[in-house]
Amino acid sequence: MIPLIGAALAPGLALLCYFYLRDNLEPEPISMVIRSFIFGILLAFPVMVLQYIFQNEWGINSVWFNTVISPAVVEEFFKWLVVFHTAYKHVEFNEPYDGIVYAVAVSLGFATLENFLYLVINGKQVAMWRALLPVSSHALFGIYMGYYMGRAKFANANENPLWLLFVSLMLPMCFHAIYNFIFLSVNYWLFMVVPYMAVLWWFGMKKVELAHDISSKKIHNRPH
Repeated sequence: MIPLIGAALAPGLALLCYFYLRDNLEPEPISMVIRSFIFGILLAFPVMVLQYIFQNEWGINSVWFNTVISPAVVEEFFKWLVVFHTAYKHVEFNEPYDGIVYAVAVSLGFATLENFLYLVINGKQVAMWRALLPVSSHALFGIYMGYYMGRAKFANANENPLWLLFVSLMLPMCFHAIYNFIFLSVNYWLFMVVPYMAVLWWFGMKKVELAHDISSKKIHNRPH
């Protein structure tokens, strides 16, 4: 069981450390980041219950809904809700890059429990595939969510924070739905999902760099 737990935890913690350590301006309190990660783990349980209700209590048996729409909408909505209520309004969320740190932490907490349950059922021989695709995809969706939440909290006079918050929710939902759609609809999904993920990661890392630059300027422009 210990090797299984290690295989489930390793990719999520490695990615979380990477994004946390990139914040060399005003690093977030490690307790806040760990708390967000734990909230993500706990979030997996009500999400699974809700998805069970959709399928078994409400009789929604559409493969399209249960495979594409439900995971994308339900998972990303609840992750967004947790980030908004536990981090966005917190005093420690004091620079745009913080949105990425907290959204990625919640997303990777969720992905870690999901990964653990999958490995329990299927064995650790699928651990590498799980790390490269499902776990990393949750981190990726968290980047976009956190970037636009950071933009919303520190919006300038020409930006609409409500619109940016809306984008921070809808983009991860759309990207997640397309990701699931590829697995459902394409026979040779590997040839589609790899370039799709590569493009999203390329633009996602640009968002990371941009958020870091905006944060740096904001900190340097503070009155001393």
